[in-house]
Amino acid sequence: MPEKQSVSVSTDNSTSLESVSVAARIERLPICGFHRRFLGLITIGAWYEVFDLFVTAYLGAALQTFHFLSLSQFSFLIAAGFVGMYIGTNILGMCSDYIGRRTAFIGMLLFYSVFSIAAAFAPNAQVLIFLRFLAGIGIGGQLVIVDTYVSEIVPSRYRGRYVAISQLCSFTAVPVAALITSQLVPTHWIMSGWRWVMIFGGSGSVFAWMLMRRLRESPRWLECVGRHEEADAAMTRIEAEVKREIGKPLPSPLPLKVEVATKMPLRELWEPAYRSRTIMLTVFQIMQTIGFYGFANWAPTYLLNSGKNLGQSLNFGFIFALMYPVGPIIGTLTTERFERKYALVMLSLLMAAVGMIFAFTTSTAEIVVIGALLTVLSSWFASIFHAYQAELFPTRARATGVGFTYGFSRISAVFSTLLIGFLLPHGLLKVFLFIGSAMICAAVTVGLWGPKTNSVALENISH
Repeated sequence: MPEKQSVSVSTDNSTSLESVSVAARIERLPICGFHRRFLGLITIGAWYEVFDLFVTAYLGAALQTFHFLSLSQFSFLIAAGFVGMYIGTNILGMCSDYIGRRTAFIGMLLFYSVFSIAAAFAPNAQVLIFLRFLAGIGIGGQLVIVDTYVSEIVPSRYRGRYVAISQLCSFTAVPVAALITSQLVPTHWIMSGWRWVMIFGGSGSVFAWMLMRRLRESPRWLECVGRHEEADAAMTRIEAEVKREIGKPLPSPLPLKVEVATKMPLRELWEPAYRSRTIMLTVFQIMQTIGFYGFANWAPTYLLNSGKNLGQSLNFGFIFALMYPVGPIIGTLTTERFERKYALVMLSLLMAAVGMIFAFTTSTAEIVVIGALLTVLSSWFASIFHAYQAELFPTRARATGVGFTYGFSRISAVFSTLLIGFLLPHGLLKVFLFIGSAMICAAVTVGLWGPKTNSVALENISH
């Protein structure tokens, strides 16, 4: 176990802020423009990450129609991306516990942007699959860091809502991905339209310079790795900005104990304090990925396989994509009203039930209504669990814990993608029986073993 030092908080208002933990000072802040500007900066990177993650589903149907990819190669394209994400969540996500949230976030944005652009020039399926693997490494790191970053900057009473808002802003990339794909894929200017779609997906790198200048390091992380002077300086700047904005003194901080460590080895996730959470979240991640990406990455291909042409499949995909931001809107309104673990149980079961109904849809109206409902439930579910997973581990190892457990969802996605590719020729019902069973397992896991987290300071949840 690493050495730990407790930072206690005094309730005496005359006590210097140097004796008060940075975490307590974060918790006392009123929500204001500072938090909204921070979320806006984070969302720039997260938006392009979601675009790149979902555009594969819409390009997949087109690339199969153009005979650039076969169905089996499309399965490997998705699988390669998730293998990369597994590496990214485990290695690069964990790195942010050592090098900082800001550095890791900007580095991952540049990393996946470069390889997404490179993929646009792939001469064949094999090169495209390999470059998708490399881009996935960067995307995987981003997925972990965004949730961690937002959770550490926003006070506990608004934490779930702000993660949901982050998801809402990010999910607006999904209809944009569907629209750009439907408009550009049929075109040819210098090169095939699908290649321009991939270039657009990698253009997020142009915003990296702005993030380098304006994005602040997490004071909570600085405190937990023992860089107290930097943490105090960063927090003082934030407090000054907030005070100028609200035009009155800040409330006194409440007592909040912080454990400080220079490092936290991965093996500490298996110590008694965190073992049950690690196992619970690992099983949950394996199962939820089957349900979420089983529909998100395959919807246009399901329709193509059921007899719809490419244009119809992309049009339906665009309708579904328009519904992705609706789920996080609902999440924003409900995440602090209903305990997050119970919301995850309810949504997992609803996704399983609606997915089974989708397997039997035949008419256009049924496909649109049931597919849209399943999309809303999926993105609502995502907005809740992204907040939940970042709450379960201490700040000194938040990215390590989230990265390790979330990494299993990437491995799950690899094998479930290959299995869905195998099951699909045998009927859509078999696919959704597989997906539904996984979501029921996810509901049982978090329902029985998941802790309650709403409106509790991160430092208290970690004890």
